[in-house]
Amino acid sequence: MREIKAKQITETVGNLCTKANFDIPEDVMKVLRDAHNREVSPQGKDVLKQIIENDEIAHNEEVPMCQDTGLAVFFVELGQEVHITGGLITEAINEGVRKGYKDGYLRKSTCNPFTRKNVGDNTPAIIHYEIVPGDKIKITMAAKGGGSENMSRVMMMKPSDGLEGIKKYIVERVKESGSNPCPPVIVGVGIGGTFERSAIIAKKSLLRPLDVPNPDPELDKLENELLTSINKLGIGPMGLGGRVTALAVHIIVEPCHIASLPLAVNIQCHSARHKEIII
Repeated sequence: MREIKAKQITETVGNLCTKANFDIPEDVMKVLRDAHNREVSPQGKDVLKQIIENDEIAHNEEVPMCQDTGLAVFFVELGQEVHITGGLITEAINEGVRKGYKDGYLRKSTCNPFTRKNVGDNTPAIIHYEIVPGDKIKITMAAKGGGSENMSRVMMMKPSDGLEGIKKYIVERVKESGSNPCPPVIVGVGIGGTFERSAIIAKKSLLRPLDVPNPDPELDKLENELLTSINKLGIGPMGLGGRVTALAVHIIVEPCHIASLPLAVNIQCHSARHKEIII
């Protein structure tokens, strides 16, 4: 059994919070540059140019790329041969969030849903655990902004709606969202599981690098078909019109109940902030 100190997790999480907000992943930057090259709308092209410049400034000057530095969402793969010492892993992660958001001068966005009083330290983090073989911990942090999250939905469809119903709902969700989620967006889709599971896998799908195709050829084909349909909507960068409404569509599918067809659409803005580390 390998021992990992809770203090090490706290330090790691603190760094992840700041780096995720300062450094857009290289795969996202590459897709943004490609989008700038193929966008024909003058307004859309200018918006993409400004987004790229903004992300470069954030990286070079170590400042947040967006004023909304998000809720701290974590996907943790915990090796079953790991023993956490000196504290609980959940509290270690939350302490890391407090430290990272304070040290990085990141906006705290967590509040009481009724009084709207800000908690002040951006906790509790939203943490999804998965027990895996091995003696390591893989921690992935995503800073999820409110604008794109608000445009996300879970829909319990009828099994008879089938694939055509799924495709129609996803495209309509993006169309109805318009400029609200700060396009170009990345569309995360979870199909199957249960009500809550579909939402989790939709969000998890957003973590896949944009230059890595879906390992399932049929899903890869479906992702490309949906991306083409969405980009024909004409919403464009920041809703000013153009060819590039979405950078990618990512799908995860899991089995579901015979009477159900859960479908979740989790929209991510162009600031697709996430970082991971293996301890």
